[in-house]
Amino acid sequence: MNGSLRVAGAPISWGVIEIPDWGYQMPADRLLREAASIGLEAMEAGPEGFLPDDPGEVRAKLEEHGLRLVGGFVPVVLHEFDARQEGLDLVERRAKFFSAAGADTLVLAAIPVVGAFEQTVDLDEAGWRELFESLRRAEEVCRRHGLTLALHPHFGTLVETRDQLLRFLEGSETGLCLDTGHLVIGGSDPVEVAESAAERVVHVHLKDVDLGVARRLGARELDFRGACREEAFRPLGEGDVDVRRLLEALESAGYSGWYVLEQDILVEKEPEEGEGPVNDVRKSLEFLRSVVGGGKEER
Repeated sequence: MNGSLRVAGAPISWGVIEIPDWGYQMPADRLLREAASIGLEAMEAGPEGFLPDDPGEVRAKLEEHGLRLVGGFVPVVLHEFDARQEGLDLVERRAKFFSAAGADTLVLAAIPVVGAFEQTVDLDEAGWRELFESLRRAEEVCRRHGLTLALHPHFGTLVETRDQLLRFLEGSETGLCLDTGHLVIGGSDPVEVAESAAERVVHVHLKDVDLGVARRLGARELDFRGACREEAFRPLGEGDVDVRRLLEALESAGYSGWYVLEQDILVEKEPEEGEGPVNDVRKSLEFLRSVVGGGKEER
């Protein structure tokens, strides 16, 4: 048992996302209340506008529910020299906000100039060098604000496929956000990544995966919305990823960061009280505790 286990939630597990017309968007107060009720300790920030714009208000709102902020997701263009400064300026703004709100992590996605979260781009060597230099500078920004930077391999970004992941790991020292779902979409085995690159893992997004649907998404036979409608992402223990072995690999390597339960879903309408996404999040939390223990108990 890991008594220091740190477990957080993500608004997308309740269907809250920045993509327009993405089903029912649950209000923050209900989401935070439900997250706290099942024993989560913290939340990622979710899309801008979900939580207040003032970091002090964010702290206060989360503290009302016995929660804290982990950090959040920042998609930026960093591989082109002309766009680098704009991307780093966004990292600076979000890092300042997350730090003031009590967070310790900034999760970064390296996006293409066009087609973000739809298409990936194969960089040439000059592009990789530019990306790695920009990541180094982004880490400096995060360190100034007391944050850890985690690069998130993600569908429709510059680090999606297995080859792109390996190039990132070989060419950079930036920490890795291990997302079980997006690694599968890109053709990687998340258990293999956990076992071979555990020393690089500084943040974890946990979801189980329907392998067939994820492969169709990776092949662009489905878009992201379609994959979520077909339940590509499942509660832990109900999909095709060997989540137990992955957790054991990370724990054996001494992982001490956050486990963020992040099951990307689409909610069609407001659930009845006590029903809806919270039940899947509860299942994932119970599975996580069954493997590594620790964490808060359900209220």
